[in-house]
Amino acid sequence: MEFNRFADIKRLQFIIETLKNKLPENAVVLDVGCGNGVISRSLGSYGFNVYGIDVSKKAIEKAKQLNSLTNVKFDLLSAEQLVAEGKKYNAVICSEVLEHLIEPEKLLNVLYQSLSDDGILIVTVPNGKGPREVFVTKPIIALQKKNNGIWHTIIKLKSLLGYKGTTIQSDASDLTHIQFFTKKTLDKLAADNDFKIVKFGKTNFIEDVFPFSLITKKISFLQKMDCAIAEFLPYSCTGGFVTVWQKK
Repeated sequence: MEFNRFADIKRLQFIIETLKNKLPENAVVLDVGCGNGVISRSLGSYGFNVYGIDVSKKAIEKAKQLNSLTNVKFDLLSAEQLVAEGKKYNAVICSEVLEHLIEPEKLLNVLYQSLSDDGILIVTVPNGKGPREVFVTKPIIALQKKNNGIWHTIIKLKSLLGYKGTTIQSDASDLTHIQFFTKKTLDKLAADNDFKIVKFGKTNFIEDVFPFSLITKKISFLQKMDCAIAEFLPYSCTGGFVTVWQKK
């Protein structure tokens, strides 16, 4: 397993358990916006057949470079191109992607066409009103837009503290969040695009919020405890949503 942060491991376990319960034998899992392929490779190590696609040449090159599994394949391909090929999938993963899109409904329309009628779409997104988005992401975006001395000082400070500005799933230079989903708006997004969310889960609470993250990123027990605490709190307090969608 390539993940070392417990919230990421929890997200992966949610995906694995969902696939185990829903996938027919020898089915291929489509990983849309796969980034550097960490989820695809992790699933492949558990025996799943995975096809990861992304529109970033840099991402796919890295995914292929890191991959040694014969049951995992990567291609530089858009979801629209995939639809044109006419193939349907029993399971599609869209993990940490929708928050980066100006019009997420366009991708969802394509994924609807790529999904078999009895298939499942697994969507994970940050909680737009969760601790990290409110106390870290949104203030950082506001400062980034100003591009002043304070912003450049923060960049230097983050570098000194070991924050690279990338994620375990992506090395992209621009990981700006455009969408900030709540449970209610995510439900509406699904319904507006002919899906229904049949399972809703939570990830963590505050372990990835500065300054807590300075300590928790080095102590996995605190991360695990934080994820456990999230299960007892309202959905509005979780750092991220893990969901299962089906066609209406």
